[in-house]
Amino acid sequence: MSDPAPATVGRIPLVPYVVDHHQRVPSPADLSLMLDRPAGRDGFVRVRDGHLVKPDGERLRIWGVNLTGWTEGSTLLPPKDEAPIWADALARFGINCVRFHFLDMPTRDPEVSVPPSSPRARPAGLIDRHHDHTQAFDPEQLDRLDFFVAELKARGIYTNLNLNVGRTYKAGDDVPDWDAVRIWKGMTFIGERLIELQRDYARDLLTHHNPYTGTEYRHEPAVAIVEIVNENSLYEFWMRNWLRGERGDDRPDIQLDLTPFYAERLDEMYQRWLAENRTTDQLAELRTLAGVAAGDPVPRLRREQFADAPAAQFHAEGQFYGAVERDFFVGMKDYLVDELGVESLIVGCADHTYWIPNQPILQGPAQLDVVDGHVYWQHPAIWGARNTPMVNDPLSSTIVKLSRSPIAGKPFTVSEVNHPSPNEYAAEMIPILASYAAFQDWDGIFFYTFEPKALGNHQRYVADNFDITLDPVKMIQMAAGALIFSRADVQPAREVATRSYSREQVLETMRLPESERPYFTPGFATSTALRHGLRIESLGGEPTAEYPPEQPGPYRSDTGELAWHASSEHGGLVAIDTDRTQALVGFVKANGIATRHLAADVSNEFCAITLSSLDSRPIARSETLLLTACSRIENTGTQWNERHTLWDTWGEGPTLIEPVTGWLVLKDLEGPVDIQVVALDGADRPIGEPVHGRRLEIGWEIPLGDRPTTQYLVHVIRSAEQAQRLTEGGERWSFFG
Repeated sequence: MSDPAPATVGRIPLVPYVVDHHQRVPSPADLSLMLDRPAGRDGFVRVRDGHLVKPDGERLRIWGVNLTGWTEGSTLLPPKDEAPIWADALARFGINCVRFHFLDMPTRDPEVSVPPSSPRARPAGLIDRHHDHTQAFDPEQLDRLDFFVAELKARGIYTNLNLNVGRTYKAGDDVPDWDAVRIWKGMTFIGERLIELQRDYARDLLTHHNPYTGTEYRHEPAVAIVEIVNENSLYEFWMRNWLRGERGDDRPDIQLDLTPFYAERLDEMYQRWLAENRTTDQLAELRTLAGVAAGDPVPRLRREQFADAPAAQFHAEGQFYGAVERDFFVGMKDYLVDELGVESLIVGCADHTYWIPNQPILQGPAQLDVVDGHVYWQHPAIWGARNTPMVNDPLSSTIVKLSRSPIAGKPFTVSEVNHPSPNEYAAEMIPILASYAAFQDWDGIFFYTFEPKALGNHQRYVADNFDITLDPVKMIQMAAGALIFSRADVQPAREVATRSYSREQVLETMRLPESERPYFTPGFATSTALRHGLRIESLGGEPTAEYPPEQPGPYRSDTGELAWHASSEHGGLVAIDTDRTQALVGFVKANGIATRHLAADVSNEFCAITLSSLDSRPIARSETLLLTACSRIENTGTQWNERHTLWDTWGEGPTLIEPVTGWLVLKDLEGPVDIQVVALDGADRPIGEPVHGRRLEIGWEIPLGDRPTTQYLVHVIRSAEQAQRLTEGGERWSFFG
């Protein structure tokens, strides 16, 4: 289906809308009451029946964010006087877990100013920059972490501690080729000193006593997850031809390859593995296939040799990389759990790239507690289309890509995801992802990224590709997403489709063409994830014989609650129709589709409208509803490039929104005598007086766009007493009855 060209003429004018976490006021839109306080109150998060659960067996569905600090005025670890503000802000949007990312980075030098766009710009982590090694924590940063974790815990927000993310090394670390080991890792699987340092870092962090919680991190029930390494795989390096060993002093730092030292180390490991896992006759055959003399080392294959390599040679090397990865992940988990006594769940690494097959990559991490995935819609660092709507391309959607990773019997989380800015259709991300994640019965989502800002010293606009903190669409929609996913407003699929692979199939996926992405499973219907649940049953068993054929759209979930319409004439639209949440996402105006309780007549070409009960009752009987109405954003002074794909000039504050303008009709509500609509600003303060709905034969009509906002409270009045409570300002709210 072709994407309509971005329209730049005749659009609704943009107006300012500033998200202000520091000035936030109490509001019925506050979802903090969804969270059980304190986090880990009854003990550690565990796995039961393939899902995350609390000690009493209740499901835990993580609705989370990454914490980083890339942009000017942002910080990974806020000062102690501001930590409560940011903990409150996260809780307000129903966020129940944070992923501390880049803790293994050095502290910043305040005398050195680095623009956030510079490759030298980094979040300020725990590593004390004053030493000639990276093996000491900065006391102030560690104290900030301790205090913030305690503040989050008090509000019912769990912690996910990442170990190896962005660590670089210094001469004093005694790491061979220390200056070549960058955040792209690879070498960290095979370097003995690098593995030793990873274990030392884990020991120093996880045995540290937090004075504000009174526990060491290894014994802290508010730490739901410990993650070993971010985005790392020898299989990926092999498939991308990054194991050549040709990197030297004359190569640019950004080149992804091993240095000769680590290539030789890998060669030695391979020969030793072959000697232990192949018979004399099999080794002789491998040497013959490789064209080397008896007794000579069996050379490793390069990417350009994959297609013609004999199966025995290709499979042997593929099995070796799998053994290295499994030994690393299982060894690290054993160290964390058996030697250090860590009680949290352990994640190995994410399935993080959809251009190559994931079956080999998943073999190691699947040995641990939780399987994880990462995905971005049109990542700015990856070549491809820009500024196009995902809703028009359902079979290439983030939903489809992520659905390739879950494994039967294992919890599945998404620890990085975003529609990076700029994208005029980014309003589609959160309602679609939250709905299909609930339908697929996943266990957690962490959006990348949230960055606490220093009071009075931060940019008051969307300042980089990934930061959602001040985004007047994504940040506001986080509340709607929490209701859809964490409250489980969308039902899980009634039918789960499974697929199994033999060990040979797993290895042969690496020789399949890119046209088989993302599943790398010939004959598998890509739309399955939009109709049914999806899991991998086995990566080493009897392979699935055949799969049902692809079916054309619209793609309807087997629960009947989700429908993805893909029309070359009208553009795409996702309709979400559940008892407690309903939504229209995409080209609403052109499609003219409604749900049971929600119909829209809007002027915007593209928008996302969600309507959710705030009192746990079905929409038809709810007294208070959260309405989000979102379209495109820009900053003041933003300039697009000539192709209208990226921002040449990011602009400045305030960030501007295209207000969703027109009318909604709320249908089939039970017994209202009045409807009051309150527009909220970016600090949850009412904008003007409530607007009353107008009764029609088919329902109640309410206006949109009269006040510049992306969020509204809708009060459905059924009695004089309720109206009086609203008038007196005494309306309160509660979740789950």
